[in-house]
Amino acid sequence: MDLMFNPSSSGNGEDLSSRRSVWVNGPVVVGAGPSGLAVGACLKEQGVPFVVLERADCIASLWQNRTYDRVKLHLPKQFCQLPKMPFPDSFPEYPTKRQFIEYLESYAMHFEINPHFNECVQSAKYDNTFDLWRVKTVDQGPAGREIEYLCRWLVVATGENAECVVPDIDGLAHFGGKVIHSSEYKSGDSFRGQKVLVVGCGNSGMEVSLDLSNHDAQPFMVCRNSVHILPRDIMGKSTFELAMLLMKWIPLWLVDKILLFFAWVILGDMQKYGLKRPNPGPLELKNEQGKSPVLDIGALAKIRSGDINVVPGIKTFYASSVELVDGVTMEVDSVILATGKVSSLTRMDIRKPHF
Repeated sequence: MDLMFNPSSSGNGEDLSSRRSVWVNGPVVVGAGPSGLAVGACLKEQGVPFVVLERADCIASLWQNRTYDRVKLHLPKQFCQLPKMPFPDSFPEYPTKRQFIEYLESYAMHFEINPHFNECVQSAKYDNTFDLWRVKTVDQGPAGREIEYLCRWLVVATGENAECVVPDIDGLAHFGGKVIHSSEYKSGDSFRGQKVLVVGCGNSGMEVSLDLSNHDAQPFMVCRNSVHILPRDIMGKSTFELAMLLMKWIPLWLVDKILLFFAWVILGDMQKYGLKRPNPGPLELKNEQGKSPVLDIGALAKIRSGDINVVPGIKTFYASSVELVDGVTMEVDSVILATGKVSSLTRMDIRKPHF
């Protein structure tokens, strides 16, 4: 049911003619990524009506618009498939970006999930008087139409990686070369022959550096903090699968020690290349601080060969160079900020009910 506001009801001179309220006889799901689609499929199977709101113009917008071309799933497909529909048998163990997007589009079509695209949630507030959520959105189109959805249940499925983190680095605004976030990076092809400073040594930083090297660029990867690097596979099994199996039988701290032992045997001593390990184990660090270990897919071999150079933290940028904390100044052509992403919940105004 659509409940239209009366424009004359506003006492502050606002034009409310383009606003409306929509009653949803079920949950409102915010986000049409993998989690939002999974929620929708499960609701559909139970015959529960719902509405999925998505600020972009497609499902899985982060995968479609903000990932680089070479990216693959870091975990085997059986750990990434959504409920009620496995990946096709023809897909490899680690599906490519294109294959994962095809799977998600097939999933949405199969369960007849039709998100409301281009609707950006501005706020979600629980109305204790009427025992319902008021979810306000703004259409991303030129009209900027506002809609308020009224519902009993709210599911926020915007993921952990919706908003880019751009650090405040001294002098970066005055750097004359190209500066992009890793979410804008597609391929190293446009960086051929360049000296590229990659800021960050997580999974994105490692993979971007590897891709740059494969495209004949010269990457310098900034590793300011300690980082856990694990082989993607151990004795024919994915490291993640092995960890999950071990955790059924032994405590987490012991699983961490086993993983680090295999990392040392397979990858060797990484500290001599400027990569220091944190004191907490990889699983402990993930549990306590949300920091995922890096799963190596070839970057370490490039670091050992010198094709990828690891450098310490940044002190300041100049017009065409960067000064590092160790006093070394080096010329660079471009900068890629592999500095991570955070949840969009920090942007949304969500106010929970009071009981």
